[in-house]
Amino acid sequence: MKKGDRYDTTGLEENEYETGSNNLVLKNMRGITTIVEMEQAETLALLQTTEEMLDRFDQDHRFTEADICSMHRVWLGSIYSWAGSYRQVMMSKGGFPFAAPAYIPKLMENFGKDILARHTPCHGDDDTVALALATVHVELVLIHPFREGNGRLSRLLAILMGLQAGLPMLVFDEMEGARREAYFAAVRAGVGEDYKPMANIFKRIIEQSRNEDQR
Repeated sequence: MKKGDRYDTTGLEENEYETGSNNLVLKNMRGITTIVEMEQAETLALLQTTEEMLDRFDQDHRFTEADICSMHRVWLGSIYSWAGSYRQVMMSKGGFPFAAPAYIPKLMENFGKDILARHTPCHGDDDTVALALATVHVELVLIHPFREGNGRLSRLLAILMGLQAGLPMLVFDEMEGARREAYFAAVRAGVGEDYKPMANIFKRIIEQSRNEDQR
């Protein structure tokens, strides 16, 4: 995690940093003190969790907010004590505030009853699937329910939804590097329920993923 990518937070337990980390690594159960080691630990755990989720959820599964919490807990439960629990700290990035903690339980309940119930299981043509992926992704990122890992968890959910729609494993180059500003702009557009910019990103993701799968 680059310094410029760090979140601005205020809060208590979830805002504590590991002793000896120079306030760069969140307090964790493994005593990890460097960004590199933490990134390695989180990435390995995410790969393992992805494999587990591929076996857990089938093409006809309708995802719920409880599934989101469970996936987060399975992924980060051996690293952070608060994994799978909604955050209790205020968070913002680049001056953009995410949902206040007090509203997260209700927002996630509505997200499950409305967005997830409407868009999962995920089926349809590419345009339909891209819009479904975009809507779910944007709304979950805007809520930002957890202290850490929201973007990566949203991508895991997109992978699982894509597989329901018969797509290969999704590749997210369109959200990385020089394209990140366009991605963040697409997230911000979702505040006004304009999901087209993110749907266009997912269309390119689908195309690239198919191309790479056929190599």
